[in-house]
Amino acid sequence: MIPLRDFLPYLGKRVLGAILVLIGALLLVFFISYILNPDPAHLWAGARASKSTIAAVVARYHLNQPWWDQLYYYLQSYATGNFGTDPQTGKSIISEMAFYFPNTLELVLVSMIMIVALGVASGYVAGMRFGTKVDHLIRIFYLATWSSPYYLGGFLAILVFSSYLPLFPSSGMYSQTLAPINHITGIYILDALIQLNGPAFLSGIDHVIMPAAVLALLDFGLVARIMRSSILNSRWSTHVKAARAKGLAEGEVRRNHILRNALIDTNTIIAVTFGFLLSGTIVIEEIFAWPGIGYFTYNAIVSINYPVLVPCVLLFTLGVIVANFIADVFYSLLDPRIALGEGGGEG
Repeated sequence: MIPLRDFLPYLGKRVLGAILVLIGALLLVFFISYILNPDPAHLWAGARASKSTIAAVVARYHLNQPWWDQLYYYLQSYATGNFGTDPQTGKSIISEMAFYFPNTLELVLVSMIMIVALGVASGYVAGMRFGTKVDHLIRIFYLATWSSPYYLGGFLAILVFSSYLPLFPSSGMYSQTLAPINHITGIYILDALIQLNGPAFLSGIDHVIMPAAVLALLDFGLVARIMRSSILNSRWSTHVKAARAKGLAEGEVRRNHILRNALIDTNTIIAVTFGFLLSGTIVIEEIFAWPGIGYFTYNAIVSINYPVLVPCVLLFTLGVIVANFIADVFYSLLDPRIALGEGGGEG
């Protein structure tokens, strides 16, 4: 266990680093969306906007003022959570994001369960069966799926499991024939479970399985690859040889010495994968008509809705930053030499 006095400075450095990266992302988005556009008012208002709409956009985002004033109001709005109003719906952007984000979180969480189960299991088997046909088949499978685009996986899944074999619905989060349920957490299947609404819960599971499975199949390869590599490193390490020399049962050696050590690197990759999945749902959500933040972002891209697109991009960036921060902290807890600066463990 790492001493608290050694862990806090490491944690402080990671927090400071995450804040600096977030500020850098904010400045980069501002530079691209405000400075590089020759006429940001027309772009933000839309191609068919009237003069009054353009004037309202200029006033709302202070586009008639120097860039440093624009930067000040831009940073102030995001620091206070005031993202403005969606010009297409007239609703608060932060309220729209609060509605869509839990739906994406539901999809990503279910997908992560599948990724962890499939990635850890296949990586473990491949590592323990190194050099065999099983190892080669697993590697071919995860490399093939890992290199496949999201749209191809989504279309094939709908074609096979919704058209040829009508096992799962091809769109939506739940059956439209069901009565609406009360929103507690915003995550549909969790809310249905809390309210003991069996039909709603089963309908939510039925709708989430296919898009989550496509995400998992196309993204579990990294977890499987790291797990396999970690298993190989652990199998032939000195402490495993010593454990066998002591006469420990093979099952105990594999469980307590090989698998346990291999999970250190794998756990950090799982955290990073979670962050990237948040932004990787855009294509999947559009294909499956899943009303998440990716679907919301896609519509903003198609309609060139910059006031909505900018905070969505920053949300995805924040997700990656937080995931990397959690991975760094988790890795230091699993391997205290990282926080102590002894260089143990390789990220």
